[in-house]
Amino acid sequence: MKAFVKTLCRRKKFAKATHNTWAVLLPDGPLKNDDGESGAGMVILRMLEREGLEGHIIVVTRWFGGTKLGGDRFRRVQDAVRVYLDDM
Repeated sequence: MKAFVKTLCRRKKFAKATHNTWAVLLPDGPLKNDDGESGAGMVILRMLEREGLEGHIIVVTRWFGGTKLGGDRFRRVQDAVRVYLDDM
């Protein structure tokens, strides 16, 4: 999974992101990374678990735009994951 994110971050747009948080459910167990966005990986992971969706890595990328989102950042992470899940 780290190789996937490393490859993603080679793209200039993602390399400049403030956070690339991700999660995936694997047969061996779940993996997640907050990338400094404390708790965001768990939000993604819980949504994957609810859907029973194995083998899909979801990366939510965020750039700091000058306004601190506080707890609202979790709603934005959920919104991004929901877009992916609804598109399946």
